[in-house]
Amino acid sequence: MSKIEIKTRGQLEAMRASGLVVARALRNVVDAVKPGVTTWELDEIAEQTIRDAGAVPSFKGYHGFPASICASVNDQIVHGIPSKTQVLAEGDLISIDCGAILDGWHGDSAVTVGVGELSPADHKLSEATRLSMLAGIEAALPGGRLTDISFAIESSAIESGERDGIEYGVVADYGGHGIGTKMHMEPFLPNFGKPGKGPRLKVGMAIAIEPMLTLGTDDSQELEDGWTVVTLDGTRAAHWEHSVAITEDGPWVLTAPEETK
Repeated sequence: MSKIEIKTRGQLEAMRASGLVVARALRNVVDAVKPGVTTWELDEIAEQTIRDAGAVPSFKGYHGFPASICASVNDQIVHGIPSKTQVLAEGDLISIDCGAILDGWHGDSAVTVGVGELSPADHKLSEATRLSMLAGIEAALPGGRLTDISFAIESSAIESGERDGIEYGVVADYGGHGIGTKMHMEPFLPNFGKPGKGPRLKVGMAIAIEPMLTLGTDDSQELEDGWTVVTLDGTRAAHWEHSVAITEDGPWVLTAPEETK
């Protein structure tokens, strides 16, 4: 296993700057989501926002990925490729994942939003995913273990499912990751599992916490494009993500849209 990168306070401040760029790009993209818009147009908005800030889209060209955002619609879980032919329609559910590099430091965040009016089940799915991300963030405390975050995410998803009367699938094959001078670093963060396992959480670590829930299966498959991941049973999926730093004062959400801890 590669060594986990520990950042100084100044380096985390630099990551916060890149995180704010990502937050701004996502806000501009979300504002543009409506029926009739293509995912390609959303990608152009994100890239322009990132470059206007003097940053570089971290997704574009990453292992050959052709765009600045991942736009995953309905049964697509992650890594959906923006397209001029994918036109958003009323009732669609879209997850938008965005990354930026500023002065060598990465930010990575994702949101799920509805196109127009969402069905009650889709709205509950997105909210359950967001709440599980927040639960994971709250568990990102110095002195804890990595899978304390995993356990918090899974527990929140189960709790939401019991409240909503829906058995959410916690996607098994994808999870969070360390982030800093690279987008994907050690450690890998599962979105489920028992607490108290894995590396000790230390001040200066930064982790992208990103649960993905579905309305059915926890199994996924990759399409022939080599990127797009969909649910195996065709049910809809949601994806929320923040880049989070471990600090002495608790978790610091580096990609939050406001300058707050």
